[in-house]
Amino acid sequence: MSFIDDVREAVLAVPAGSVASYGDIGGRIGVGPRQVGRAMSLLDENVPWWRVVHADGTPSTCHDGRAPELLSGEATPMCGTRVDMQRARYRWTP
Repeated sequence: MSFIDDVREAVLAVPAGSVASYGDIGGRIGVGPRQVGRAMSLLDENVPWWRVVHADGTPSTCHDGRAPELLSGEATPMCGTRVDMQRARYRWTP
């Protein structure tokens, strides 16, 4: 399994209403956040890409800037234009 598959699996584990940062996913699978970003660009539309945000809660700007709308539709806790990382960050169980 490649690290791209590992990224896919990690993103698919994040439930609606929660998010993970690029660094969270990288830490989970043992790669850097930039590698996660690169892998995300290679994944198909069936992966909930909008649930992966920057460390400060800023949503992704790709896909015509649709992330805020999709996050809102899932009732993801927000603080202004950013995700409330204290409340929305997904924590994997060991």
